[in-house]
Formats: sequence, structure tokens, C-alpha cells
Amino acid sequence: MSSKPIIKSKLHHNAHVTTDMEAVREFYEEVIGFPLVATWAEKTDLFGKVRTYMHCFFDIGNGENLAFFQFDDPEDQKEFGPELPLSGFRHLAMKVDQETQDGIRDRLAAAGYAAPDTYILNHGYCYSLYAFDPAKLLIEFTVDHEDVDTINSDRKADAHSVLKRWLDGDHSPNNEAYHR
Repeated sequence: MSSKPIIKSKLHHNAHVTTDMEAVREFYEEVIGFPLVATWAEKTDLFGKVRTYMHCFFDIGNGENLAFFQFDDPEDQKEFGPELPLSGFRHLAMKVDQETQDGIRDRLAAAGYAAPDTYILNHGYCYSLYAFDPAKLLIEFTVDHEDVDTINSDRKADAHSVLKRWLDGDHSPNNEAYHR
């Protein structure tokens, strides 16, 4: 019997796509009681096309979050859902340390997993390893940036104003670290 590593992880966020972010915000923040702690407005090349989108994080406790994406382009919105079962924006994200992420990356490679079934993204606020499982569930293993507390504090301070700006039509990015 071979020794298998025990993975210690914590949910970073679980991501979904919505066509109505304000309704989602109202439901989670005002009805359920999960506060909006970050709104990220993004414009970047993903899955072979430049996409303009935003995503909001709602704190579900213990530093864990629900995240929701909404797209500027109706074709992107149609492509990624919320109805479509397979989406790079619909994924489960687990918070891990660097050693754990490196180990998972190495084990994926050793087992023959390679692009496009695995990939890495530096989001600025975290560094993520993505992998599709055999059932095509996309799982993300994320290591927070060393200044994550400051970054999170900054995003919490402007979460509502960035959301309002986005909903009012200003889709300019606020994640300069991601676009370096």
C-alpha cells in the first residue's frame, strides 16, 4: 500500500455566473447576511479572447467566500452561463499553502495532466493552479499573495463603490497587479 499525502486545505471561494449581480448582492448581503467583501472589475485575455467582467465575493465565514461573475459582452455571458455546465468561470477554489500547491502541480504532471486540462494564473491577489477533474469539474488551488490582508482590506473598502460603478456602465479594471 502506497503512502498518499494528506491534503490540508480550506475553501477559498466557490464561483458561479449570474446575469443579475445586483439581485445576487441583495440576496446574499441583505437576505442571507453574507457581506460583500470585494468587487473586482477585470479585462483580460481568458480562454482565447479578451473578456470584460466583474466578480463579487461574499464572505460565508472563516475566510471562505461565494463568488459570482457577470460579463459586459452578452456573447460572453451566453458562453459562460449561468446555464452552461462546463465553464472556466464556474469552479471550486481551495486555499492551500505553497508547498501543497507545488505538490499538487507535480502530481498532476506525473499523472499526465497538462494544458488545457491544467493551467496557472497569477491574479495579483493570489496565485492559482487550475485543473479539470475527470468529471470536468474545474478545481482551483490558490495561494494568497503575501499582502493579502492589505489587499482584502482595500477591496472591502471600495467593494460597493466598484460594484455601483460597474453597474452604472464604467467597466474599467481595478486590478492593476493582475495585468502586469
